Amino acid sequence: MGEAGERNGAVVLAAGRGSRMKSSVHKQYLEIGGRPVLYYSLKQFEDCPQVDEIVLVTGEQEIEYCRREIVERWGLKKVSRIVAGGQERYHSVHHGLCALADCDYVLIHDGARPFVDQAMLNRALETVRETGACVVGMPVKDTIKVCDNRQFAVKTPRRSDLWMVQTPQVFSFPLIKKAYEKLMESGRSNVTDDAMVLETMEGHPVKLVEGSYRNIKITTPEDLLIAEAFLRAEKL
Repeated sequence: MGEAGERNGAVVLAAGRGSRMKSSVHKQYLEIGGRPVLYYSLKQFEDCPQVDEIVLVTGEQEIEYCRREIVERWGLKKVSRIVAGGQERYHSVHHGLCALADCDYVLIHDGARPFVDQAMLNRALETVRETGACVVGMPVKDTIKVCDNRQFAVKTPRRSDLWMVQTPQVFSFPLIKKAYEKLMESGRSNVTDDAMVLETMEGHPVKLVEGSYRNIKITTPEDLLIAEAFLRAEKL
């Protein structure tokens, strides 16, 4: 439970196919530290006192696996529903929002990011109460080049202006639900994250909140090695 009378929900996405992982097992079900990648993020939301309900969005064929091998096996009591995702990420988010009971704020998170933590969730929820919309992320470490269609560098943005956007992305629930409804009605498909949906459909500003350089998304085999190293370091 959040602040007095506040109700908060989470939509955790685990419907991706993970083609870059080069594995027959979807990335969110690969194991690190002897447990599925997906377990770690769900456990953080489960343990957050400010989160009341979790909706898990996965592939239709994985619903029973998730229920049996992750939710029931690890005693995740806050997972109220497991629903099938859609063709694209934004479809899956919309399915999750529709399955979530009415709440004040919603945290939308990629299940392939296992290193979300309690401090990050608290910072995001504190910020969203002031702004209505925020995303976690970190300033980029590298110089970024903008290139043309022939891969020649045409511009070098100031590094101080650039952030790597992560999840969770946290919003007023009525605000993001309305934005997604408008997106579905519009037929647009050129959106890459939830903040862009809100910015495009509602023109609402989105605040950036400090995440963590450890809050990586498990996308390639190399990411699994990094994740295992993070887990080993945490146990030292």
